[in-house]
Amino acid sequence: MVQLLNYLKESPSQTAGPYVHIGCTPNFVGIHGVYETDLGSGSMVNDKTRGERITIRGFVYDGAGNPLKDALVEIWQADADGFYNSPSETRGTADPNFFGWARCPGDMATGEFVFETIKPGRVPFKDGRLMAPHISFWIVARGINIGLNTRMYFSDEEQANAEDPILSRIEHRVRVPTLVGQREGDTVTFDIHLQGEKETVFFDV
Repeated sequence: MVQLLNYLKESPSQTAGPYVHIGCTPNFVGIHGVYETDLGSGSMVNDKTRGERITIRGFVYDGAGNPLKDALVEIWQADADGFYNSPSETRGTADPNFFGWARCPGDMATGEFVFETIKPGRVPFKDGRLMAPHISFWIVARGINIGLNTRMYFSDEEQANAEDPILSRIEHRVRVPTLVGQREGDTVTFDIHLQGEKETVFFDV
């Protein structure tokens, strides 16, 4: 006898907001007593962290060009020597004074996100070629059913960017600049556009 497979119905989809901040960063929205501090909200560096200190600033824009004020942004990156703070890192030992991951909700008044971190070292691609220094971003917000993944490269790494095995696979070259943060001094500006003429390249990972 054939078993009926319709007794479990698929749950309807649910957007990430507005509950993403309540669940992920309760202290940020004024809900205290759940966690002492919001996970990922602490500094990624301390006074012993190796590497060049940088500040990343940016906004997440919708298709109309308006900054989202309820976006949540996470970053992952290698340390200054190109090693990840992860149990799966087998190439060497990561800097114990560098956390490698952080989470930042957009400012409720302006939507700006800010990360204090270091410039990462180069990491090998799966075929052994070195990728340009980059930081991985994950974005969620109201209206986004599945978190969006992208990368930020650095404007002061033109040669490394030209050799990068990921950037070189982007067919429409005019879109490559959407993945490049503009560096001025120790500040890197990286805006993320969800739709429209300046839409950021997102990765299916």
